[in-house]
Amino acid sequence: RYYSGEKKAPVLTVFIGGNHEASNHLQELPYGGGGGAWWVQERRGYAGVVRFRGVRIGGISGIFKSHDYRKGHFECPPYNQQTIRSAYHVRNIEVFKLKQLKHPIDIFMSHDWPRSIYHYGNKKQLLKMKSFFRQEVESNTLGSPAASELLQHLKPAYWFSAHLHVKFAAFMQHETNSKEELPKATKFLALDKCLPHRDFLQIIDVEHDPNAGDALEYDPEWIAVLKATNSLVNVTQSSWNMPEKNGLHAKWDYSATEEAIKEILEELNHDLKIPCNFTLTAACYDPSKPQRNVEPVHTINPQTTEFCAQFGLTDINDRIQQAKEEGSGRGEYEEEEEEEEMDSTGSAEEPSEYNTDNSGLSSINPDEIMLDEEGGDEDLSTCSVDPSPDHPPDFSTSFSDIRIMPDSMAVSSDDAMDSNNEDLEKSGVSKQGEEKSPTERSLKRIGADENGNSGIKKIKRRNQAIYAAEDEDK
Repeated sequence: RYYSGEKKAPVLTVFIGGNHEASNHLQELPYGGGGGAWWVQERRGYAGVVRFRGVRIGGISGIFKSHDYRKGHFECPPYNQQTIRSAYHVRNIEVFKLKQLKHPIDIFMSHDWPRSIYHYGNKKQLLKMKSFFRQEVESNTLGSPAASELLQHLKPAYWFSAHLHVKFAAFMQHETNSKEELPKATKFLALDKCLPHRDFLQIIDVEHDPNAGDALEYDPEWIAVLKATNSLVNVTQSSWNMPEKNGLHAKWDYSATEEAIKEILEELNHDLKIPCNFTLTAACYDPSKPQRNVEPVHTINPQTTEFCAQFGLTDINDRIQQAKEEGSGRGEYEEEEEEEEMDSTGSAEEPSEYNTDNSGLSSINPDEIMLDEEGGDEDLSTCSVDPSPDHPPDFSTSFSDIRIMPDSMAVSSDDAMDSNNEDLEKSGVSKQGEEKSPTERSLKRIGADENGNSGIKKIKRRNQAIYAAEDEDK
C-alpha cells in the first residue's frame, strides 16, 4: 500500500481517511497534505477541497458516530481505548465548513455512505447481496446522516464511498428551489473490498480541462472558508453546536464572499499550485529492523505548520499540545479526560461500544466491517449491482452517458422509482427524528427467531453497532 523512501506514487492519488488508517500519522495533516514525495500526492485532511485540471474534488474523512459528532478534535497520541476509535469519527465543525461552500462541486468522497442513498439504486439487488442490511435500510438508519446532509447541500456531480464492502450505484435527482433553477443530479458509486473476484475497481471519465497542468491546486473558496471559520476551532471534549440562525448566535453565515476569494487569489499571486513539501516525520518501515511496542508520539508536522502560517490558520495539533501541557500543569487534563470517558461509556442513551480497560489496546475494532470475508454463503460472482432484465435503465442521465460502463454500473429504474415512493414511506424517512430504545439499537444486524435462535447468517459482535441510531443529537 505504501511507498517507502523517496519514491513517488505512479498515479496522482487523492484520498480521504476511513476507519482503517494510521490515525496518529494522518492526524498530523488536519488540513490535508502529501505533496508528492512519499506515498500519496494529496490527502483531504478532516475535510477539504482541491482542484485538478478544473475539477473540484471535495471530501470528508472518518465515519459517523453520534456520541462524538459534536465534540472538538481533542485526540492525540498516545491513544487510549476510547480515543483510538474516536480519532476518526466525523465532527460537526467539518460538516459546517463544507456547508459554507456555494460554488459547484464535481466530485465528493466520504468513507461511509450518505444515509438514504440506497433508495436511489437497485435496492433489491443490494439486499439480495447483503441481507443483513435490511433492518437498517427499512428503518432508514444505514449510513451517515451527516453525509446525507452534505449530499443535499452540495449536490455534487459524483459521490464516491466505501465502507460497506459492496459495489452499489445510484442516481439521485435533486429537487430545485425554484422554476428558474436547473435541476442537479448526483451519480453515486461505492465499490467492494479489494479482494479477488470482487468489484473493487471502476474507471470513469470526468469532464475536465485538458489544457490545464497536472498539478493539484488549492481551492480559493475553501481556503476562504477555513479562514472565516478559524475562530470556531475547538480542541476540547465538550459537546458544542455550530452557529445557527436561531437567535442565539450573532453570526451564523461563514460562507466566502467574492471579495474574500479575490483576496486569497491575490495572496497566492494567482498561483494555486499546491507545493510538494511533504516532510517525513516517522522512519520508514524496515523489515530487517523490526520495532515492536513502540508508543506513537504526538507530532507537529512541518507541512501543516507552513500551511497554517501561510493562511493565518490555527494548527490544531499545536493547539491540542498546548491545551494538554496547560491542563497537565494544573492537573486538570487527565481529570477532564477521565470524566469525559466515563460520560461517553456510561450513557444510558447509547451504550458504549468501547472497552473501558485501557491496559492494552485491543486489535478488535468495533467500527470494522467483517461481513463476509471469512467465506460467507454469498456467491461472489453476483457481486455486481445489475439492473432488472425486464426493466432496463431509462434515466435521462446515467453513467453510460459518460462512458460505456459495465452493466454492473447501471441502476434499475423500476426499483429506483418504487423506492422513491412506496419504499421511502415504509422506510420511515418522515420519522427520522423519532428515537429508538437502546434495546432496539442493540439488535441491529443480528437475526434471531422468537426463541432467540440466530438466523442463517450471524454477524460478528463487533459489527452489531456499526451504525448506531441517532441519540440526543436530534
